[in-house]
Amino acid sequence: MKLRGIGQEWVVAATLLILLLVLAFAAPSFFQRQPLLSLAAREAPTLIVSCGIALVIICREIDISIGSLFSVCGVVGALLCTLNWPLALALPLSVACGAIMGAINGALVAGLRLPSIVVTLATMVFWREGLRWIRQGQFVNVPDGIQWFGLSQAAGQIVIIFSTCLVFAILAFASRFVAGLRFIYAIGSDHESARLAGIRTQFVTFLMFVGMGALASLAATLNLVQSPQADPKAGTGLELKAIAAAVVSGIAITGGRGKLWGIIAGVALLGCIGPALTHLHVQAYWEKALQGFIILGAITAEHFRQKRK
Repeated sequence: MKLRGIGQEWVVAATLLILLLVLAFAAPSFFQRQPLLSLAAREAPTLIVSCGIALVIICREIDISIGSLFSVCGVVGALLCTLNWPLALALPLSVACGAIMGAINGALVAGLRLPSIVVTLATMVFWREGLRWIRQGQFVNVPDGIQWFGLSQAAGQIVIIFSTCLVFAILAFASRFVAGLRFIYAIGSDHESARLAGIRTQFVTFLMFVGMGALASLAATLNLVQSPQADPKAGTGLELKAIAAAVVSGIAITGGRGKLWGIIAGVALLGCIGPALTHLHVQAYWEKALQGFIILGAITAEHFRQKRK
């Protein structure tokens, strides 16, 4: 999305830079190494999920079940670890669990051609209530050696940030140069034209939901290793946060357009608001209001861009 020839991702990056400059003068303590590492590690799972939901939106679909899926996969990974399974084995099994849950969404949307918002609303409630019934809200205690991958906190945070950046770079590169992900743009722009061009639209849509499930599960694992316990409610509200980050970053809510690389600025901007308010001694309840203002501004810019076209 562009505003007067400038991509919205650049506008978001500039807004983030302005915020950081204000903090540099008004609250330099914000830039202490350990708090910044903690902030980056905490927002890393959101970045991964936001990339996945961005691809879903580009395909002109939606997935609001990712928060529940995130919670389920986090608990599954923690339970596997309590069985003394090594993280190197528990991680791929947890990702496979997420992929299977995503495949259920994909089969209902692509196979039966049901509206994705209805399907994922139903599965969101199903997974959330099923997990609540099974766990009764109880946390899962993670064995020693799992938190921070068995490393020090700082080293573990660096591993999480590096892993997230690697996944992000692969997805951003693939969305520009790999045909399979380029098909998603074609489907989101014009589903019928994409079908007539020979793209297997239903199959691509199915795989997209599978990938969304796998990414949400991977994010859940990176969240799991940051705490000695797995919270069954860890994914509450994650779907809204991820969708907001994607939309703010210039992903067109109408589908077919958007650059993944801008999402890192969107996640950073939304993630920095809370800590920034704390350092500036502003009441924390303004965080949601400011996030809403930023999201509304992004949607308004998209609206006027569409009218100009």
